[in-house]
Amino acid sequence: MSPSFLRQSALAVALLGASAAALADPTTILFVGNSYTFGRVDPVMSYNAANVHDLTAAFNAINPSGTNSYPIGTPPATGGSFEQHPWGGVPGVFKKMTDEAGLNYDVSLSTRNAASLRGQFLNTANSTWDLRGNVASQSWGKVVLQEQSDAALPPGKGKNANLATFNAYADQFERFIHDGSAQTYTETQLFGSLAACTATGLSSTSCNLSRVIPKNNNANANTQIYLEQSWARPDMVEAHKITTPDKTTPNGAPIVDTGASGGAATLYYGNLAGMTSDLHKSFYDKATSNSGFAGVVPVGDAFQRAVDQGLVLGKGFYDANGVYVEPSDGSMNLWWLDRTHASKYGSYLSALTLFGSITGLDPQSLGRQEQAAADLGISADAAWALQGVAAAQLGFAVAVPEPGTWALSLAGLLLMGLRARQRKV
Repeated sequence: MSPSFLRQSALAVALLGASAAALADPTTILFVGNSYTFGRVDPVMSYNAANVHDLTAAFNAINPSGTNSYPIGTPPATGGSFEQHPWGGVPGVFKKMTDEAGLNYDVSLSTRNAASLRGQFLNTANSTWDLRGNVASQSWGKVVLQEQSDAALPPGKGKNANLATFNAYADQFERFIHDGSAQTYTETQLFGSLAACTATGLSSTSCNLSRVIPKNNNANANTQIYLEQSWARPDMVEAHKITTPDKTTPNGAPIVDTGASGGAATLYYGNLAGMTSDLHKSFYDKATSNSGFAGVVPVGDAFQRAVDQGLVLGKGFYDANGVYVEPSDGSMNLWWLDRTHASKYGSYLSALTLFGSITGLDPQSLGRQEQAAADLGISADAAWALQGVAAAQLGFAVAVPEPGTWALSLAGLLLMGLRARQRKV
């Protein structure tokens, strides 16, 4: 039998299993995170929102401080909006993929701009946004934890680098979800000493503040908890001027701060690979040290794989002189204008990696005509290429395209490679 026949047979068996699973009770999954999770801008931010439970929408209706204060898209005065809820985001893309695979997933998200795991657990933003309460609102089948973008980095390697805090509050969430016992503690106790606590950047007053965590009545020892590995940030690698959000132009694009208070932005790494390596180590070390975690979803590694394979081409960013460089080739770019948040391509790759990690199915089984990609304006060639990246990262054999489409896929990949070489010349 040919490898192609065996692969198709295995896929058929997997889909039959998925169809049977769809008849059972839905698998409940909660995505805990921030703007990397909810997608930051459309078309991802609101994608499939009708089929996702946005657990922060009610908070935002009362107190919108968890939402950026500048417009996304057309300014509100002319009919636009802010980061309007409900959010679908990457969970919405994931939900679409599971539906296409015949799986029955009930998807929820609990997200807030720039939220860290500590901020989520202690509700440090304000009393309205009870993010920890979202986690305790029901018993979950699966939970995905996404840390603030650079918080899991070693000390000094990012503006928000706080590895000790990432480790501590990843563990706090694991206990809260699995055991749920009430806690009263100080962060001096949590980190082992006052010195260790203040080394995280907290004041001695904060370190010695009594933290009262009520019991999680919906704790479930069988919940599978995943850590989602963050991706490397080009804005921490590429020389540029300090930028600030533009509150008037479409899409809230950053504007250059060239004033006396501006200047060159701090760069923390010489390349994306170095940052990816540190993030990989942080997330996998945590999962290895605590058996309560089901594993790591290697989104950051998938981003790096796409970069290494030359699939990520054009870039738009402010150069070292503060001049915005518009992408010239119209090609795939995993990052949005600010070079930290994901573009629709990056969010799609995130969802593919989550899909494969959590369901155990090969992302390539979704195929070139996958619906979420089409809805987001991602071509069939790009969707197939990104499915291959996610599949390879998760250890699946990279499939040969179906006979009717192999030439188109090959042409698309060759074009990407040609553009990559042209940009290097």
